[in-house]
Amino acid sequence: MRTGNTVLLLLVGAIGTPLLLDAQPRIESQFRIARLKYSGGGDWYNDPSAEVNLLKFIRQNTNIDVDPRYEFVDLSNEKLYSYPFLFMTGHGNVVFSDYEAQRLRNYLMNGGFLYVDDDYGLDKAFRREIRKVFPDQDLAELPFGYGLYSCHFAFANGVPKTHEHDGKPAQGFGIFQKGRLVVYYTYESNPSDGWADPEVHNDPESIRQLSLQFGTNIVVWALTH
Repeated sequence: MRTGNTVLLLLVGAIGTPLLLDAQPRIESQFRIARLKYSGGGDWYNDPSAEVNLLKFIRQNTNIDVDPRYEFVDLSNEKLYSYPFLFMTGHGNVVFSDYEAQRLRNYLMNGGFLYVDDDYGLDKAFRREIRKVFPDQDLAELPFGYGLYSCHFAFANGVPKTHEHDGKPAQGFGIFQKGRLVVYYTYESNPSDGWADPEVHNDPESIRQLSLQFGTNIVVWALTH
């Protein structure tokens, strides 16, 4: 399914912060994903092996220098801006305060990226809360021809189906700022479940591989656009 070689630039790990290779090479030069901790009662913390396994897969299949650890951050934490990529998931409610919504907007407008995966039951709350962040925009479904679906591995039919929820087709939605995708949201697909350790969901290995390949595409797209 690989579409060809993807040329990736060395990532500056902190948005708007100089790269300090000599002082902190592990912290400043390696790509990390931060799990977004949010209020409201949803299980933002589920499947902590997911990001670790995805980062290991990315290290094996791209030239991105990654740090495969589980880390989380909330929107009020000053460490927020040290992560170029946030991952958000869960099954239940989400609540952003006005302050948190403004912090997330500032983060995204200044180069950050948010990937959200509905783990079943997140959709209504997430759509409500993201309107606090971008009140003048709706989530827009991305066409199958959008570059994220072919930037490293080819997904001719868009988002792969990892888990069945309500029998609806898998969909991918986005929010753009000045032409850049800043929020990407997967619905009725749940690819991040396929990143978790095999024994967590007992998915066939072929399904897990597709989900890891798809996660790689999301990261590659976020870092090169």
